[in-house]
Amino acid sequence: MGTGHSHTPSGHADLTPRALAARKKANLILAAILIPLTLLTLVAMALLWPSGSKEGITLASPYAAAPGVTFDTGKIQRVVTGPCMDALQEGGAEAGAAPQPGSECTFAFTDPDKGGNPVKVVINPDVAKSHGVKPGDNIRYLNLSKVQGAEAQGTPAYVFVDFVRTLPIIFLAVLYAVVVIAVARWRGLRALIGLVGAYFVLVSFMLPGLVEGKPPLLLALVGSTVIMIGVLYFAHGFSARTSTALLGTMFGLAITALLAAWATDAANLAGVGSHDSASLANISDNISISGIILCGLIISGLGVLNDVTITQSSAVWELWELAPETSARQLFASAMRIGRDHIASTVYTIAFAYAGAALPVLILVMLYERPLGDALTSAELSEEVIRTLVGSVGLVLAIPVTTLIAVLVVKATGIKARGSAAGGDRSAVLQPAAGPARSAAARSAEDDGGRQREGADDGFDSGFDAYDPEPEPVPAGRRGRRAAARD
Repeated sequence: MGTGHSHTPSGHADLTPRALAARKKANLILAAILIPLTLLTLVAMALLWPSGSKEGITLASPYAAAPGVTFDTGKIQRVVTGPCMDALQEGGAEAGAAPQPGSECTFAFTDPDKGGNPVKVVINPDVAKSHGVKPGDNIRYLNLSKVQGAEAQGTPAYVFVDFVRTLPIIFLAVLYAVVVIAVARWRGLRALIGLVGAYFVLVSFMLPGLVEGKPPLLLALVGSTVIMIGVLYFAHGFSARTSTALLGTMFGLAITALLAAWATDAANLAGVGSHDSASLANISDNISISGIILCGLIISGLGVLNDVTITQSSAVWELWELAPETSARQLFASAMRIGRDHIASTVYTIAFAYAGAALPVLILVMLYERPLGDALTSAELSEEVIRTLVGSVGLVLAIPVTTLIAVLVVKATGIKARGSAAGGDRSAVLQPAAGPARSAAARSAEDDGGRQREGADDGFDSGFDAYDPEPEPVPAGRRGRRAAARD
């Protein structure tokens, strides 16, 4: 039983008119900032939307087969080694199989998925040496058996192309979805759906825009902002804490974009160390490799930036709910202690993630025995180094800004006036009596409040969370009196 304070069906406590007015004012301020920014972003997205035209692009796809050539799949039955063929046509060399005459090659007798007798597939030397193939592997291979004159020219009829990885990837994707939904429940499901929407924006807006030569800085900012608006609100609900995290994310994006634009030009990032970048530069005059790098620097930090901002916003709300009487300065200091731990862990998380992606390059650089300074500023590594630094600066600055916005918003609600007006003693809530002194009513009130908060987390929150259980006053005991005296 409470002391004159009831809970609304949504799980939020009843508020005084003054507190309701303060909440409404805070929501209006957030809406006045975010709604124009959202509308401006959508208008910019409409103006920048790519036409989808691929005119002027000359690209020879490695997956395009010549007349009479097909890409087939099958399962390996047995693997043997034997003498290589004396000559290969250009098509076989493009597939990666170019053994020297008289050398030993690896062959995989494979059952075609479309049926028929087993075929003898030539395995690429690099694949045979680095990973190897074994019975039971599913592979994709080039079928040259129907090409006229292939046998007369000494061309192998079947050449390995790649492994078929459909089943393990589907298994991991299903496992990932099950784990996320089992732990995060509906919020996890909404996050997965939001991720699909984010990839839709990336594939249908940002990538075609880069191909058509749209301004990369605007393209990256607009696309990233749309992704963050959709993902944050869809996954976390329409609430003040989500809006606060979105404002912090937008600030971090702006800082990251400015730094990325400066670094791309100042460090002369031209993508010359990448084979893929060189291929893109040759297929169209509209494609800017520097622009692609700039866009990549901004996109690469989205996930971590979203992580730190929503975490800081939630931390401020949780700290405030535990102690609504805390001053804004103390609340900011407490939340920033959490933020500093997050900064420390996130910085090396980003560095290790990029180091793992660039591990083959790092090994080559080590074997070259180049000085560390030369290696880090080389064309092979400079892009990864700058991506790490730019992304880290953006997320580090976003943490105090998000924390400050969250503190200002949560204190602007004036919820503490409710406790003062009611004459309730918050210390009874913050420091419940231990042992038998805790009444069943107090434990029941806390359990009901926990269930209400849990239910609110699963749904789309509206407005501010005002979870504020008021258990019946209970004897505090000697330990409670000493704590009250210290306060």
